Amino acid sequence: MSEGLAIAADVARAAAPRRGLLVPTAGALALATAVLALAVLASFAPRWHLVWLAAGVLAAGLLALDALLLGRRAPPQVRRRHAHALSLGVDSDVSLELQAGDAGALRLRLFDHVPDTAEVSGLPQPVRLAAGQRVTLHYRLRPLRRGELRFGAVELRLASPLRLWERRLDAGAPSAVRVYPNFSALVRYALLATDHRLSQLGVLQRRRRGEGLEFQQLREYRQGDTPRQIDWKASARVRRLVSREYRDERDQQVLLLLDCGRRMHARDGALSHLDHALNACLLLAHVALRQGDAVGLMSFGGVERYVPPRKSHAALNALLAASYDLDVTLHAPDYYAAAVDLLRRQSKRSLVVIVSNLRDEDDDSLRPALALLRRRHLVVLASLREHILDAALAAPVDGLDAALTHAATAQYLERRRRQFALLEESRVPCLDVEPQQLPIALVNRYTELKRRGAL
Repeated sequence: MSEGLAIAADVARAAAPRRGLLVPTAGALALATAVLALAVLASFAPRWHLVWLAAGVLAAGLLALDALLLGRRAPPQVRRRHAHALSLGVDSDVSLELQAGDAGALRLRLFDHVPDTAEVSGLPQPVRLAAGQRVTLHYRLRPLRRGELRFGAVELRLASPLRLWERRLDAGAPSAVRVYPNFSALVRYALLATDHRLSQLGVLQRRRRGEGLEFQQLREYRQGDTPRQIDWKASARVRRLVSREYRDERDQQVLLLLDCGRRMHARDGALSHLDHALNACLLLAHVALRQGDAVGLMSFGGVERYVPPRKSHAALNALLAASYDLDVTLHAPDYYAAAVDLLRRQSKRSLVVIVSNLRDEDDDSLRPALALLRRRHLVVLASLREHILDAALAAPVDGLDAALTHAATAQYLERRRRQFALLEESRVPCLDVEPQQLPIALVNRYTELKRRGAL
């Protein structure tokens, strides 16, 4: 009997395509178990010997025939379709189009090889294809990491007519897609800006006084306009109040200095501090470009990339293309080296926004770096503060361990507050906020500096 099963396996291997792997199913294992049970029975009752031989030959024949029939069936053609670009943490639809040949109906299971940097729902999927039929399947994909996401080939598991064998093979071509930061905040900002509802995002819109701003146009008087805005000559001509409308000075430059060092690996929520910082930088870039300024980016802390300041909408695309795969390194940030590199690249006076996660020991390289940059540029320092610090300070003190934690946290935050106060005294605007608050805080500080004419 063992020789018969070996012959059947050899026939199955010969019938299977070279690129496919033939695997017995639960049905084949149940059939083999039944033959084995007859063999055990025949060993105790010789009258069952012929029954066992007949069953073995029949089982081997069924296995061989089923394998041959499966081998003659051509697998369907598979084509994967997905978006040209994906956003971090945002669900996206992926479709798989299957086109069956004319050789007959197919029953299969489908798996798509997606890396572990993405979450998948809707796989595997069972499929039944008639001859010549085309079917489109869908599943959901959520990227968990920025960078390039590479799909492998699609794995098909074709069932044989008698469901004794399963043929596993790859179909379709591998593909890759870029995973960018979640720019839904940029879209929301653009929509609210169009409707003049930026306050819903938390962006402060203070009334303009006219000093240090460029005249844009005349318009009808609105409640709240200052007398200084009224154009009395134009009002006399049309016999109604007309106000002057101003806009912030344009053609200035903003350079984002982004830390990619090891401290940015800390996580608040689903995103790392680097992801939060990058989202904030992109939102600020979007706002500055809408204001007519040029925006560039430079990274430091183990990853050195430089995008010179540019204007127009293409500048945001350039920033996305240069930063989508930035990752945290194991290097400590060297602020002074980054400042020297920036001064070598950027000579025109700019607003330099440093986004990092500061510590007490940073004074040795941070203060000289800020002093060096302030000789030519206006510098803003933004630091991400871990949410766990504020949570530990707000937690109830109900024991010795809680009291020690509370005291240590309060002492650390007080040292941190003094550090930023000293920087503010040296005329370096600072932000020390939780990661979720950073985007709007940066936009508000940029808007404030623009309206003051500080740059």
